[in-house]
Amino acid sequence: MCLINHLARAVPNLFTIGNLLSGVFSITFNMNGYLRTAAMFIFLSAIFDLFDGRLARRLKVNSEFGVELDSLADIVSLGVAPALLFYCLEAPSFLTTIAFMLFPTMGALRLAKFNVKPTRGYFMGLPITAAGLLMACLGVFQYSNSLITILLSILMVSPIRIKKL
Repeated sequence: MCLINHLARAVPNLFTIGNLLSGVFSITFNMNGYLRTAAMFIFLSAIFDLFDGRLARRLKVNSEFGVELDSLADIVSLGVAPALLFYCLEAPSFLTTIAFMLFPTMGALRLAKFNVKPTRGYFMGLPITAAGLLMACLGVFQYSNSLITILLSILMVSPIRIKKL
């Protein structure tokens, strides 16, 4: 019985590691010029992110460790990877640099705020998963825009309430 419990505790964290590795693969493909593939790995990250928390709750193995690991994975796969994809698609400018730095920074602040003060039934600010997915969608179509990236960054730390699905 103890072995089954240990395995059950590991399953959600393995999904979280899948999220993180998908983000790392996205960054790697991006650095090698395969931008659409990089965008697809961001989508895969979001799928892993969708299931890790649900599995933890369903298996009743929620933990602070899992919450922290999830946030660290999210900042890489849904913060840094989409920002890098944007940066590689957008023409270099001061505004591009600001947007590139702002997106993962605001994503990290949003994740930290949620970890300190979780909400029930709604999100406070745009979830980093939604923002990262929107950036990946733009990447699939080889489009990027500094103003959209800055807007998504601001929405992540905004006080707007978004109903959880």
